[in-house]
Amino acid sequence: MSTEPKHEAKHTTIRVSIVTRDKIAEIAKQEGRPMTAVIDSAVADYEHKKFWQTVRQQIERTQREDPEGWADYLAEVEVLQGPPSASLRLAPEWEGLIDFPEGEG
Repeated sequence: MSTEPKHEAKHTTIRVSIVTRDKIAEIAKQEGRPMTAVIDSAVADYEHKKFWQTVRQQIERTQREDPEGWADYLAEVEVLQGPPSASLRLAPEWEGLIDFPEGEG
């Protein structure tokens, strides 16, 4: 048996509207999870969304401000991975960000 103290998650209180608290409580009830787990999941989903939004913005900026660099990047990817396969779909995060020549992608 370990004599090390248990590391419990520390908690705090935040103020939310009653409407928001009720929404969180309803989701928690429907899913059979604690309200904190619902909030943790929502924050993780938000962080994931923001990450891909930033990636999209950076790709768009590179395409706009450095089209030659973007073309070089795509050429390098093709050398490393081969040409895009018509049978493979892009991940949803990349849909609409990469323009393939007609008949590809």
